[in-house]
Amino acid sequence: MSPSRHPGEHLLDRLGMPARSAAPAGSEARFPDGGSWRTELPSCEGPEVLAAALEEIDRLEVPVHRISQGSGIWMLTDAEITEMVKACEERDVELCLFVGPRGTWDIGAGVKASSGGSGPRARGRDQLAQCVEEAERAVALGVRCLLVADEGVLWTLHRLRAAGVLPQDVTFKVSALVGPVNPAAYTIWERLGGDSINVPSDLTIGQIAELRAQSDAPMDFYVEAPDDLGGFVRLYDAAELIRCGAPIYLKFGLRNTPGVYPVGRHLRDLAVNAMRERVHRGRLTLDILERLGADGDMSPLGSRLPGALNRFPADGDPR
Repeated sequence: MSPSRHPGEHLLDRLGMPARSAAPAGSEARFPDGGSWRTELPSCEGPEVLAAALEEIDRLEVPVHRISQGSGIWMLTDAEITEMVKACEERDVELCLFVGPRGTWDIGAGVKASSGGSGPRARGRDQLAQCVEEAERAVALGVRCLLVADEGVLWTLHRLRAAGVLPQDVTFKVSALVGPVNPAAYTIWERLGGDSINVPSDLTIGQIAELRAQSDAPMDFYVEAPDDLGGFVRLYDAAELIRCGAPIYLKFGLRNTPGVYPVGRHLRDLAVNAMRERVHRGRLTLDILERLGADGDMSPLGSRLPGALNRFPADGDPR
């Protein structure tokens, strides 16, 4: 759905200013439910933060399709995961937990280099195995969306899913920490098993359209990115992001707040208050969409599956 108007254009027209530049072509791709966009709340680091999120969702009337966590499955007890699964099931909200551990919390010195080294990827066979262990544990506890930041981990989990070892309705979300920035890379992450792919928030609308022209895989996009991902604030771009990036998840992040990964009780108040503000940022984004006449075509609440996507052949039984 195209916006009924662009912000401020009716006023600039009165002053005789030149028309805005031609916009990239819109996306015709949609989620299988027919919607062009969904919403996500990131950095929900445990049951207490989730409870605050749900309270603010009700208070501010913010529709949310997915709630994701960043510290990792290994930072939650079975009881905590079960509590989060139950709370999200009651609201028909998808819960996505991060598979870990990853290189940034390992003994490798490369991540301390200015280049970041291997960054969030799984280092060595042991971390690959640990990520697979985490996935199996979370799925057994009812989690049906896993957040992945390593192409090898993603391909391994996709092979397990294709072979029926993991349930077919488990989805894999590609982390913003490794988000692709060109159409070829975007397609590779889709073919490796990605069901939604988080791209960096510094991409232009034109570049978003280029990625979309190459693949129908759902896109994840921080309309406000945390500081360690650039701190970009693009609330006014939400309408064009939907028009050119559909099917897309609008993620309500938060800049100007300290990082909390991995979270713990020592950071509880920070994590809870930051989550409340993320919901508020979501309300601000939705209000802008409404004012511009671009708030239609949202997926029905409870929608989660990505539809048919292109994959590399997953040959062989992984047993």
